[in-house]
Amino acid sequence: MLSFLAFIFALGLLIIVHEFGHFFVAKRYGVKVERFSIGFGPKIFGVKKGDTEYTVSLIPLGGYVKMAGETCEDDIKGEKWEYLSQAPGRRFNILFAGPLLNYILAFLIFSLIFMIGSPALSTKVGELLDGYPAKDSGIKVGDRIVAVDGKSVVYWEDLTNEIHKKFNKKITFTIKKDDREFQATIETKTKEVENIFGQKMQIALIGIAPSDELLTMKFNPIKSFYVGGKKLIGLTGLTYKALWMMITGGLSPKELTGPIGIYVITGKAAQLGFIYFINIIAVISFNLALFNLLPLPILDGGHIFFLGLEKLRGRPLSKRKQELITQIGLTFIIFIAIAVSYNDIMKFGVFEKLKGLFKR
Repeated sequence: MLSFLAFIFALGLLIIVHEFGHFFVAKRYGVKVERFSIGFGPKIFGVKKGDTEYTVSLIPLGGYVKMAGETCEDDIKGEKWEYLSQAPGRRFNILFAGPLLNYILAFLIFSLIFMIGSPALSTKVGELLDGYPAKDSGIKVGDRIVAVDGKSVVYWEDLTNEIHKKFNKKITFTIKKDDREFQATIETKTKEVENIFGQKMQIALIGIAPSDELLTMKFNPIKSFYVGGKKLIGLTGLTYKALWMMITGGLSPKELTGPIGIYVITGKAAQLGFIYFINIIAVISFNLALFNLLPLPILDGGHIFFLGLEKLRGRPLSKRKQELITQIGLTFIIFIAIAVSYNDIMKFGVFEKLKGLFKR
């Protein structure tokens, strides 16, 4: 039940934020919004306020904003409150606002996490690895590294970031043992490792591993916004790199996760606690923003692609060509959705879990 409620809350929040972006900008431009729907398919319930009907629909895997004069099938009258009567630049802003709000939500959540306090490993040494210079340096298990070449470090991530970039260099570490401090100079050892994409890369190591001691990584509001933005930009770069590697064959599409995977992940995060849960919401939110901007029909990026062609040609593509491209794109998306769902079922052992339920 917790997994189900966490999934519904997370998905509902992301859908509302995304669709509100389209809704708000459309309203600002005077476009009449006929329906704001959370979910697709048959309407469960709804309420009408002004020109807009606000509804909750049966299939909760998305949502939509229906604007007057949005498609060629609508009874277009050329009124200024119709979507297609708007200039291409305004239509772009309406389309882009949905992903933008998801991206902003991710930024705000990451920043909030650093204001509240995020768990992070301390710089307490938990293990000394054989074959590396740290073992003979005087550092012992239980010691705490407090500075690297005079630069203060508090969290393990900061410590490793300082070490990994100093190839075959002597580094002076300030180490705290009980109530006293001493220094040790260690020359790094270069090793070839694989990054998260399976690519080989060189990093500098001294041969230490962290303990299980956790600290709370917490900053003032100004620094929290800076660190939250830095994290979001870093994740954005990694995501685009992953997408490019999938397109070029350097990364398996099996790494993608769909609704089933999101259900499992949000449930596990909710069990771990509030910080972990909102962190997952932020990650899904910025991924939703980036995915929606892909130039695929039915996605915001697909509509933006058509707008770009209209701007270049001076006129929109014919209805027939748009329908053909949309059908091809929709077929591709359905194929990807089926493949990702099957991969999620196998990866998270859904069949085994269902068998276990039936045996009870």
